[in-house]
Amino acid sequence: MTAPTIAVLLPCYNEEAAIAATVAGFRAALPGATVYVYDNNSRDGTRAAAEAAGAIVRTERVQGKGAVVRRMFADVDADVYVMADGDATYDAASAPAMVARLLDERLDMVVGSRIETAQAAYRRGHRLGNALLTGMLARLFGRSFTDILSGYRVFSRRFVKSYPALSTGFEIETDISVHALELRMPVGEVATPYSERPEGSVSKLSTYADGWRITRTILTLYRIERPLLFFGAIGGALALLALLLVAPVLVDYARTGLVPRFPSLILATGLMVLTALSFFAGLILDTVVRGRREVRRLAYLALPAPGVTRSSATTPT
Repeated sequence: MTAPTIAVLLPCYNEEAAIAATVAGFRAALPGATVYVYDNNSRDGTRAAAEAAGAIVRTERVQGKGAVVRRMFADVDADVYVMADGDATYDAASAPAMVARLLDERLDMVVGSRIETAQAAYRRGHRLGNALLTGMLARLFGRSFTDILSGYRVFSRRFVKSYPALSTGFEIETDISVHALELRMPVGEVATPYSERPEGSVSKLSTYADGWRITRTILTLYRIERPLLFFGAIGGALALLALLLVAPVLVDYARTGLVPRFPSLILATGLMVLTALSFFAGLILDTVVRGRREVRRLAYLALPAPGVTRSSATTPT
């Protein structure tokens, strides 16, 4: 069997101070891999520094990390994909172990769970925000990873080529995690050191704006992937409000035989109608989602598992 081809994917925006060290680190850790740097309209010397370090540099004009990941996944063909940020914060030396685990256990994704090596590695509020969002994902989807926001991941070819990549910004990691959880892909985690940025490199994350976008993404994905539970919860809240409104009306009717609060009765009736509509909307959408999930699963299964060459996967034995 031939050795699997490995592609290192580095999305970049204004990382002149760090990209050369990042490229050099991955070239040393994975000598047989091809390193791709996708520049996202940088205004500094990122492109020149990446080329000088030996990377293949390409450009994505649509701004946002999600757009860059979508382009990388579409353009690059390999058996194994290693994705990291171009800011020299992730430990390139951990890549061989992550790749080996993906191939040995035939996983579709291995997440580099970050262990900070310096107090300044995480910006203020990011550690707490990561923990809250990770816990939120686990409660909504039943299981999760210990670090859903890690940008250091190793993918199989069948993950990359079956992932629609619809997100546009830094919520892309959350979208990737939900995609793996929803299709019940075999995944794993490897603890990796996480360092502070080198001098001159500035984070592009906005603590509150990106935190809100990630939270909104989780809720949107929950609505899309769990419509029966989502709309069922809305229907349940409406039904509870209707019961609270109609209870005094029923008490008055039982005591006097009259309905003095007719507007409350009409409102409660309308809320119960909305309850029924919410339930049936969730039921119908749940059927649609199940069919869509089956199509995605079949597209995923059409590609060979990690560690199986494409030729051997199609040749009968």
